[in-house]
Amino acid sequence: MGWTARRIPDQGGRTAVVTGANSGIGFVTARELARRGARVVLACRSEERGLEALERLVNELPEAAPRTELRTLDLADLASVRTFAKELPDERVDLLINNAGVMALPYRRTADGFETQFGVNHLGHFALTGLLLDRLLAADAPRVVSVSSFMHLLANIDIGDLNSERGYQRWTAYARSKTANLLFVHELARRTARTELVAAAAHPGYSSTNLQTTGPRMEGRGTAERIFRLGNSLMAQSAEAGALPTLYAATAPGVRGDSFTGPRLLGWRGTPAPSWRAPWTRSDAASERLWVASEQLTGVSYG
Repeated sequence: MGWTARRIPDQGGRTAVVTGANSGIGFVTARELARRGARVVLACRSEERGLEALERLVNELPEAAPRTELRTLDLADLASVRTFAKELPDERVDLLINNAGVMALPYRRTADGFETQFGVNHLGHFALTGLLLDRLLAADAPRVVSVSSFMHLLANIDIGDLNSERGYQRWTAYARSKTANLLFVHELARRTARTELVAAAAHPGYSSTNLQTTGPRMEGRGTAERIFRLGNSLMAQSAEAGALPTLYAATAPGVRGDSFTGPRLLGWRGTPAPSWRAPWTRSDAASERLWVASEQLTGVSYG
């Protein structure tokens, strides 16, 4: 049968921050952690959609109401990331789930001038993790889980053109941002190897969420949006199933640093299992170069 959410260990007394918790995999992740007793912070860009998600979660789990809260976080704006970290009242954070992301968008820039997919998927989470690192290290058995994608296989990062200034192709930019997620986990695991922190990565396979349709909708490409919706209905697994690799990486005993968990069946669907990853995502040289560049771009130093 494989690993299911029923096997999540008790999370009582632990605090989890879940980015992008207003829908899809992020919502399921937040809900299941709350179900097992965690205090959960839903970190969402839209206050309106975040409040709707919080209400939905509390309606499903009334007992979790005192342990769940919404805080706004816009990963496309480093000022928002800093404000979120500064105003988070918790002295320790046990779980940080770097889940939020965007996919295959038309070319846009963040508030700080970064290409949006790289800025949101990597740099925003890099800054958030660094700003919360002291509180993570203050916890017992803390974990950082970054959600990547099997689409990282399409492209390595270009350290000389991280913001796609020499040319933009939406799927290549997405793949590079997901490679960056894995290089970040690789380097974070290496730098925290002598601590109790476990930095791991996960991916949901092909799961039905609004991630696939956002880009076409932004551009008014109705045919593409309908095709993605049809693909989601025919071939994708549910967000409930897609969240399992993240929940496994965040809670299962014995998860190792720099591991990559995905769906069992060809990385496409099924219960959590070790997932294959491109060799370039394990490069010490590449991960260190990306780390140095990320510190310079965000102004967040891990020390």
